[in-house]
Amino acid sequence: MSMKLDSNNHSVFSLNYHLVLVIKYRKQVLNDDISNRLKEIFEYISPNYNITLEEWEHDKDHVHVLFKAHPNSELSKFINSYKSASSRLVKKEFPTIKQKLWKEYFWSRSYCLITTGGSTIDVVRGYIENQKKER
Repeated sequence: MSMKLDSNNHSVFSLNYHLVLVIKYRKQVLNDDISNRLKEIFEYISPNYNITLEEWEHDKDHVHVLFKAHPNSELSKFINSYKSASSRLVKKEFPTIKQKLWKEYFWSRSYCLITTGGSTIDVVRGYIENQKKER
């Protein structure tokens, strides 16, 4: 298996995640300018959590993010911090958003976070099951 691994002082790892963030009420407020600003904010905050952006794309009512993390990354804290900061900044910098969204909300409270990897779960399961047999 040839996969690029990251490392720190005590471990070797490859932790990749697919994050989907949805605009509150699925309002269609995203355009290229707003998406680019959201991406900039992500890139600014992520190093504080040992997170690296790999890919970013948006539709009118949600964003897809592929990122790498370290074992010590606190993902839920990062996501909540990002959602809070980006919501505040984007509403301030793009006042037209307030015409489609009300109150303080920008993001939906929920999100989708999926682990990704170089192998399917069946390949990993088979590898683990065969470890005892190979000795």
